[in-house]
Amino acid sequence: MNTQSNAMTESSIQSQGIAQAARAMYWSIRRELWENRSIYIGPLVAAVLFLFGFVINMVSMRRSIVASPRAQQHDLLATRYELSGALIMGTALIVGVFYSLDALYGERRDRSILFWKSLPVSDLTTVLSKLTIPIVILPLLSFAISLATQFIMLVLSTVILQGSGVNIAALWREVSFFHVSGVLLYHLLTVHGLWYAPLYGWLLMVSAWAPRAPFIWAFLPPFVICGVERVAFNTSNFLMLLQERLAGPGDAMAPHSAPKDFMATLIPDHFFSRPGLWIGLALSAVFLFVAVRLRRYRGPI
Repeated sequence: MNTQSNAMTESSIQSQGIAQAARAMYWSIRRELWENRSIYIGPLVAAVLFLFGFVINMVSMRRSIVASPRAQQHDLLATRYELSGALIMGTALIVGVFYSLDALYGERRDRSILFWKSLPVSDLTTVLSKLTIPIVILPLLSFAISLATQFIMLVLSTVILQGSGVNIAALWREVSFFHVSGVLLYHLLTVHGLWYAPLYGWLLMVSAWAPRAPFIWAFLPPFVICGVERVAFNTSNFLMLLQERLAGPGDAMAPHSAPKDFMATLIPDHFFSRPGLWIGLALSAVFLFVAVRLRRYRGPI
């Protein structure tokens, strides 16, 4: 009887601990969103600017679009939808890089680390919440903003091309709105989330250590390693590794088939069977461990 009650007590304590850790993680992420408005303002501004340019382009190109054959009309319009996703994804990537560089350095610079360390939140939870922003929150935000942007573009196209002879029903059908959105979400969660995880882990580690100018400390070591390797061995293996990581996984679609459009190139072939993915995740775990240790013992600047 005592053994059964002790087991129930231990399980309830464990469940309470898990719930407390989840609440701490949730509020830590909320805190990052409150303090860093650029996380969502950056992609939103990119979307608004693209919509502004899209309206101007559609009005000026209305006659040429109407005069084009139906197949060319589809290509002209589809290209603009694909470019909107690319622009928002690129903006989110830039925001993620600068956010990661300042995430742990900023709280040491403004001495707010003293306040946050006084709260019952572990260093692991804090660093994990900061890593969650570029690999989970930013991709999901980019997807939602891209989805809304492309829907608004469809509505604007309908209004601008109304009465021009263009088949509006075919426009909504041929754009493949949901298919494009699904491919975009997959690309954001895999490439911008998992594939770039070691990049964000490295930036967070530098942010936790750098005495000042974290941007220089983040990009100077890879530059020096590339230069030393080139001079000493006349090779560029490290540079090629960096280029492969930054360019994303190649071999889109099937190995012997050329992608038909931009969205097709966003589909990484056999993504989860790539050794580079798991090596990168292992490196990001190492960077994360070091960042947690540095935050625990580094004080304000």
